[in-house]
Amino acid sequence: MSHHRHHRTALLAVALLGAVTACGSGTPAAPKAEEKPSKSAAALRNRSLKDFTLVATGDLLVHASVIRQAQADAGGEGYDFRRMIKAASPLVSQADLAICHMETVYGAAHGPFTGYPTFKTPPQLAQAVKSLGYDSCSTASNHTLDAGAEGVVRTLDAMDKAGLKHAGSARSAQERTRPAMLQAGGAKVAQLAYAYGTNGIPVPKDKPWLINLIDPERIIKDARAARRAGADVVVASIHWGTEWQQAPDKLQLALARKLTASKDGGRRDIDLIIGTHAHVPQAYEKVNGTWVVYGMGDQIAGVMPDERGQLGSAARFTFTPPTAPGRAWRVKKAEYIPHAVDNDPISLVNLPRALEKSPGSPRYTSALSTIQEAVLSRGAKKDGLTMGR
Repeated sequence: MSHHRHHRTALLAVALLGAVTACGSGTPAAPKAEEKPSKSAAALRNRSLKDFTLVATGDLLVHASVIRQAQADAGGEGYDFRRMIKAASPLVSQADLAICHMETVYGAAHGPFTGYPTFKTPPQLAQAVKSLGYDSCSTASNHTLDAGAEGVVRTLDAMDKAGLKHAGSARSAQERTRPAMLQAGGAKVAQLAYAYGTNGIPVPKDKPWLINLIDPERIIKDARAARRAGADVVVASIHWGTEWQQAPDKLQLALARKLTASKDGGRRDIDLIIGTHAHVPQAYEKVNGTWVVYGMGDQIAGVMPDERGQLGSAARFTFTPPTAPGRAWRVKKAEYIPHAVDNDPISLVNLPRALEKSPGSPRYTSALSTIQEAVLSRGAKKDGLTMGR
């Protein structure tokens, strides 16, 4: 993400929020008589459902220094990101579902590769992320159009090849209408993704599907379409906020309220919101009964103007099945897992695990304190948020 640009497009999104007065009726069609399950069928179906865990992590921000590290880790032959993000492996591999944020787009197979301000990332990142156990990644960010339509196509092609699902950008109008559909615990989980803007790069008028921009009505419409397509749980990945600001801004707060309040047929449209972009750890909060992570911070990044740019949290939510058919899955456990980035060599650090090994580390202790202050700043502890490892 750019370090210095202001969010002019975010102002447009705020205006959109003010303009939205209705979310559409979306009245569900009455079920046909033969579709109504018997009590015994419903009980049988419920027995096949079980709890599942969903893990989400912050921005994979591939600065030039991160590219150089990946090249060094590959012995100068290609690029290998696996060691750098290996510390996420226990968390990600043990989750039933794991979602990353692919902040930057990919360059051509043999480069050139670039960092800030317009990124072109080695496509080997997709395979590294998949090897850790990630299932899907959001691809809507203010850097989605850094390399034009070609960058979007290259990125999604490489993710497809690696076996990673994706949401937030698309290669065609048809692909734009299909959310990432995942399976866990007998539930179908849909991932949707949106970004506040593209750093002033215009979205081609003949290819509006290249990136999903934040529009409250559209997000709700997409969530309802995902429900109709069979989604039991709808997760919205949103790239928003003001860079370097720990507190969620007005757009984040207003959009979170609107999306979590939206219901169709008495059932909420969105079950979880996970945020990226601000570079710094931000709060977790239960809004209208739904968990919102305003910002997870960066998962991997080079040295930045503010040391908080190498701090973040992973979010882990345990969903439990509905008590009856047609009712919502609910989060029964919410956790945050603090992490940081070491330099020389660049490496992701799981802070609770690192502090078990080095309990006196001033840097890790300070990083943990900074993350906790941000994460708990809007009262999430009273709603049951705990620290995981």
